[in-house]
This record gives sequence, C-alpha cells and structure tokens, in this order.
Amino acid sequence: MTKVVYFDCPTGIAGDMCLGALVDAGFPMDYLTSELKRLGLSSEYQLSADSVSHNGQVATKVEVTVSSTHPPHRHLPDIEALIKNANLPNQVERWSIAVFKQLAIAEGKVHGVSPDQVHFHEVGATDAIVDIVGTCLGLHWLGIETIYCSAFPTGGGTVKASHGELPVPVPAVIKLWESRNVPIYSNGINKELVTPTGAALMVTLATRFGRFPEMTVEKVGLGGGNRRLSLPNILRLWVGESIEQESLETVAVLETQIDDVSPQVLAYCCDLLFNVGALDVFTQGVTMKKSRLGTLVTVICPVAKVPDCEEILFRETSTIGIRRQFQQRNALKREIQEVETGFGKVRVKVAFFRDKVINRQPEYEDCLKLAQKHKIPLLEVQKAVLNQ
Repeated sequence: MTKVVYFDCPTGIAGDMCLGALVDAGFPMDYLTSELKRLGLSSEYQLSADSVSHNGQVATKVEVTVSSTHPPHRHLPDIEALIKNANLPNQVERWSIAVFKQLAIAEGKVHGVSPDQVHFHEVGATDAIVDIVGTCLGLHWLGIETIYCSAFPTGGGTVKASHGELPVPVPAVIKLWESRNVPIYSNGINKELVTPTGAALMVTLATRFGRFPEMTVEKVGLGGGNRRLSLPNILRLWVGESIEQESLETVAVLETQIDDVSPQVLAYCCDLLFNVGALDVFTQGVTMKKSRLGTLVTVICPVAKVPDCEEILFRETSTIGIRRQFQQRNALKREIQEVETGFGKVRVKVAFFRDKVINRQPEYEDCLKLAQKHKIPLLEVQKAVLNQ
C-alpha cells in the first residue's frame, strides 16, 4: 500500500498551518529545527509550537517569528542556491525547489517578467522559506508518497501587500489555481484564506484536488490558523494508506511543435527530459502552416516536474510556446522482480491488478546484453524469461 495524506482545507491553507498539522500528526519539532538549521538562516527567525483552540477544538500552531522587520529579499536563484547547499534529503530538496519554481512562475505571470526575474517579497521572505522547506521535511519524515488536497475556499475582502491593497484571492493565488484547474468555492468568509505559500505547496505537490481518496485513516493532524473565524480555523491533515483500488493520478501533458530543429537535437532533448523525471516522451511528424514539415513533441510528466520539463524544451529547442493539459492516469501497481534463466539474470517488470499479476515484461537492456553475450536471438532470451 501507498502512504498518503489528504489536506482538508475548510478555512483555507497557509504555510504555518501546514507545519502545525504535520507537527500535530507526530512530526518532531526537534528534527524540524535541526534540519532547518542547514539552510543557514537561523539568525533570521525563531520557531515555536503551541496549542490553540478554535471554536472549542484544540490544534497545533507553529509560529515562525522573523527577527528583522526587513528580512532579505531574494530571487528564485538565491532560494534555489540556499536549498541546494543545505544538504537536505533528496526528496525534500526536489519538492522545495519545485514549489518555489511554481510560485515564481505564477508571480512572473502576474508581473510580466520571467520566473528568475521575480523579486519575491512576502513569499520570498524568511518565514516562507521555513514554511515550504519545513512542510517538505514533514511530509518526507512521515514517509508520504502521494498527496491529495480538498477544494479551496476563495475567501474575500482585501489584504495589504508590498504592492498595496489587493483583492482576495490575491493575483498569485489565482494564477496558481489556474495552472492546475483547482476546484474552488465560497464558504461565506470574507478574509484571506489561501496564501500564496499554501497554494504553491498544494498546486505543486498534490496529485489530485477535490474528494477524499480511498484510504485508511491512521492519524489526523490539526494545524491552527491565526484568525478567529465563524468556522474552526483549522487545517486537517489525514494520514494513512491508500486502498489498493485507488490508482488514479494526475499527470501533465506538455505539447509543442517544432519545424527547425535537427533530429539529433530532439533526441538529446528527449534524453534530458527523461533524466529530470518525465514519464514518457514521444514525437510525431506533422504538417504545419504553409505545408512546412515539423515534429510534434509530447511530454507526459508528474505535475511537480512541469517547470523542469518546460525549462528543457525552451532551452534546448526553438519553441516559443508550450501547451499544458492535466489529465488523470490509471496506473497499475508495478514492481521489479529478478528472474534466473539459463542465460543469466534478467529484471522483469510485473504489473498487478487487484493483487493479481496481469502483465510481465522483461527489461529490454538486460535481454539485449545476454543476447549479445551468448550470440543468440534477442527473442530467445525474452521467451526464456517469460517461460519461468
């Protein structure tokens, strides 16, 4: 079974609420504090946790108190360098950087600049770095493999920001929702309920938004917010394991057509896309406007890998535009097994449906090496594997 969490956001989500829910679910404050020291920002903030009561319900409130009233303003490359130099667990590093990239893309669209040129204000401040990296640390410590999230309440009213008075939801949050077609609704509360940090975490890391996944509930963590609202201002984190039948996941489908790049460059680009985590990459010959022959490049990747894959396509090809779609994929449970044949060992990818084996596929590279070694047809090695 897969370890999963569901973020239930009846009054929205913010970075500190995520931290509070994770700590309430068992994530140790000592570990959080010691790991965050790796960022080298300890002089810029203080971290504390306490119990709070909202409408008679007790939750955990994690407070990030910034030491200076004017914390350093940072750009995306500055934040990436901080995270990469912190020697954090690999998954934490990948998640954290992906969240900030998604946030930079949204802010860039709002201000009309590239992601690297975004001058982060509130969201680039010390507390946001602590919230994002800390949340990724908590999810990693709990062993979470798949993340789900509820629909978001829109909130209302206005909020003061570095650019002046802004309507709620603020522009960056709307852009983040737009990037994933996030479901939203009004709960009648006219306050800022979803912050850019909270939205970026879920838009980047969540596999799906909306209803609860089919799961067994092992633990519930409650993260308290700052404001007193008509509803309990609590983020609920449901931790458990997926039920085997739950196999739907959201993937991104990126497409672009190109008519002035050599096949060798496209082959190199495809290799780079696979290296950063694309699930599949394929090309098709197409006829473009004015009857020019071109190539349609399609990339299927996890949602969190969209920024990396788009960066490669923009950098390595001549495309100036990439289309995005988000689709659900029903993937069978798979595992790699090793089979001993008369020619040697071969890895086999085995697929299960409701705990029954329905497909076995020998690894091509293993079969190829044995066929070349023994000077026999490749098909003979593959048959030997499947006959085991």
